[in-house]
Amino acid sequence: MNPSTHTRRDFLKTSAGMAAAGVAAPYFLTGARAKAEESKNDKFTVAAIGVGGRGSEIGRHAAHYGNMVACADVHLGNADKFAGPFGGKCQVYQDYRKVLDRKDVEAVTIGTPDHWHTKIAIEAMQAGKDVYCEKPLTLTIEEGRLICQVAKETGRVFQVGTQQRSEFGRAFLEAVVIARSGRLGDKLKARASVGNGLLGGPFATEDPPKELDWDFWLGQAPEVPFCPSRIGHTFRWWFDYSGGNVTDWGVHHTDIALWALGGEDTGPVEVEGKGEFPLGRELTLDYLLGKKPVDELPNSYNATPSFDCTMNLPNGNAINLNSVGNDLFIAGEKGHLAVNRGGIRGRFVEELKKNPADKQWLDEEVAKLYRGKPFHGHMANFFDCVKDRSLPVSDVFSHCNSVNACHTANIAMLLGRKVKWDQKKYEFVGDDEANRLTRRKQREPYAIKA
Repeated sequence: MNPSTHTRRDFLKTSAGMAAAGVAAPYFLTGARAKAEESKNDKFTVAAIGVGGRGSEIGRHAAHYGNMVACADVHLGNADKFAGPFGGKCQVYQDYRKVLDRKDVEAVTIGTPDHWHTKIAIEAMQAGKDVYCEKPLTLTIEEGRLICQVAKETGRVFQVGTQQRSEFGRAFLEAVVIARSGRLGDKLKARASVGNGLLGGPFATEDPPKELDWDFWLGQAPEVPFCPSRIGHTFRWWFDYSGGNVTDWGVHHTDIALWALGGEDTGPVEVEGKGEFPLGRELTLDYLLGKKPVDELPNSYNATPSFDCTMNLPNGNAINLNSVGNDLFIAGEKGHLAVNRGGIRGRFVEELKKNPADKQWLDEEVAKLYRGKPFHGHMANFFDCVKDRSLPVSDVFSHCNSVNACHTANIAMLLGRKVKWDQKKYEFVGDDEANRLTRRKQREPYAIKA
C-alpha cells in the first residue's frame, strides 16, 4: 500500500487484526518500555522541544502527567525560563537532537514554529518517542504524507494539539455527533469562520539576540536577515514558516467541520476561493514556485489575512472557510447549530437537550466518539493513550487530512482557480502547478529525511 493512503481506519484495522492473531504490534508495551512504565509511579519521562509561547504552555501541561527532564529551544532564553521552575531537574539544550538522543525520554511535546513540526516529529518517532505536537502539524501537503508514513512505520502514539476535540465542555464533540446522526439532514453545509490574519512591513532588519541561533531557527526555510517580526507569534504571517490564519486558526474549525460532515478520512475533493495577498497574488505565487528569490520580496508579511474558500467533500457536503468572525455553523434541511469555544447553541440543540432520552443518547454517542476515554483534557488523553498504546482523539492521520484541506485552500487562492484533489494518489488532478505547491525547496542541512 502506498504510505500516502494510510488513514486512521487503516491504523485501527491493522492493530485490531494483529491483536486478534496474537501478534504483538510495534506500539504495544514490551520489555524495557513496560519496565520504565512500572517505575516512576506510572509517570513517564518527558521533554519539551520549542518552549516559547504556546510551546511553554503545552510543556508545562505535560509536566503534570510526566517527569519533565529536559527542554530544548534555539533561543536559550526561552529554554532557561521554562526550566527554571523545575529546580535543576530539567536539563537545557539548544539543539533538540540532544533531547532525542536521550534514552530515558519516552515522550516529547513539540511547540516550535510550524516549519519545524514535521522534521522534529519524524525524528522523534524514529528515536522511539511518543509525540504531542502543536497544530498546524505541517507546512506543506508533502510533509503530511511523510509524517503519516513514519507514524505508520513506527507505531508511536501521536496527539496533535487540536484541543477542540477534547475540551470546551464537549461542545464540539456534541456538534459532531448531532451532525453525523442525520438529525440536521442528509446533506450538510458548514461555515467555518476563523478571523483575520495580520498585515505588516516592510520591516527593518537587525542583529539577532545573542541567545538565539538564528540559522537554526530558520531551518529548512530560506536564509534571510533577522527581524523580530519573523519570530514570536507573528511567524504565522510568513509563508516560509506557516500558512497564515488559513492554517493556524483555520485548521481548528475545519478539523471539526470535516469530522462532522464525514470528511475526516478523505478531506475535500474540490476547493476554490479568493484571498487578499499583501505582496500580490502573482509575486507570492512566483516566489513559492521558486521563480523569484527571497531577496526580491519586500521584508513583509505575505500570507493572506482575509479569505473566503469553498471545500466540496466526496459525499456532497461542503465547507466554507472564511475570515469573518469566529464560529462554526452547520446546517441541513432539517435544522442547524452553531458552536465555538463558548459553547454549542441554537433552538434545535436546546430542544434536543430538554428530552431526557435525547440527552442520554447524546452523552452515549459523545463517549463513543471519544473512544471510551475519560474526558479530562487533551494532554491527559495523550498520556492515557501512551499508557494503553491506543489512538488519541486527535490522531495524526485525520489531522493531516484537516490541515491538507487548509493547505489546499491556500493553493487554490494562490493559483486563482478551482483545484481538484485525489486522496488515493495524494496529488492534484491534472494540475502541475498545484502539485509543485505541495512541497518546498528545503535548505540543507535542515531538510526533512523520512
